[in-house]
Amino acid sequence: MITDTVTVFSRELRPVLRDPFSVVFSMIQPLVFLGLFAPLLPEVEGGSALQWFVPGIVVMSCLFSTSFTGSNLLFEIQTGAHERMLVTPLRRPALIVGRALKEIVPMIVQTAIIVLVCAPFGFDLHAGGIVVGVAILSVMAVGLGALSYTLALASKNTEWLFWTVQQTVLFPLLLLAGILLPVDDGPGWLRALSSANPLTYVVDAERALFNGEFPAATVLGAVVASVAVAVVGLAVGTRAMRRSS
Repeated sequence: MITDTVTVFSRELRPVLRDPFSVVFSMIQPLVFLGLFAPLLPEVEGGSALQWFVPGIVVMSCLFSTSFTGSNLLFEIQTGAHERMLVTPLRRPALIVGRALKEIVPMIVQTAIIVLVCAPFGFDLHAGGIVVGVAILSVMAVGLGALSYTLALASKNTEWLFWTVQQTVLFPLLLLAGILLPVDDGPGWLRALSSANPLTYVVDAERALFNGEFPAATVLGAVVASVAVAVVGLAVGTRAMRRSS
């Protein structure tokens, strides 16, 4: 299983290494949000408002790239490449686990680019917090990637279904997590929905960690949320891949 997973991981990572521009291209929307919203951020005492905003953009970049990645599998299904993979000796679970693990690499690259772009504009770098934050995001990326691949398998005969569900789920998750605007002062029903969103706990932890803080309860909540998403994503994805034909 480990050997098969590494084989699939290497196969999926190879196109990214050959065409690194694809990683940058997937960051267009987060970078646009960063460029348009950052000038509107209010001035804060004792630091830059970027300390609050940048971690949210990092999570947004992870969410966008992992949710779109299922389109790659959808393309392989349409061209017959996925069908050829199914008849190889590779174990079915490895086909989804290897693909999902690949999502970690683009996420790390995107995080590094965003942090380096913002550093000259007053964003303070806290290496230890960033490393822990990236580790938590890596687990989340695996789960989100697996869910995106599962959606591609479920919509293989109706391509529009993938994009409809992806867009319908993507932006509510983004907004309810408080990535662009805080929801603390929102109505009760909005705060309730936000508390049910696992992305909210990850965003809160990323903001603390990127600011050099390590609140145990907040970080633990993010770890639990990330692991839960990864477990559910891999479980659902593995089941869908076993049934794929």
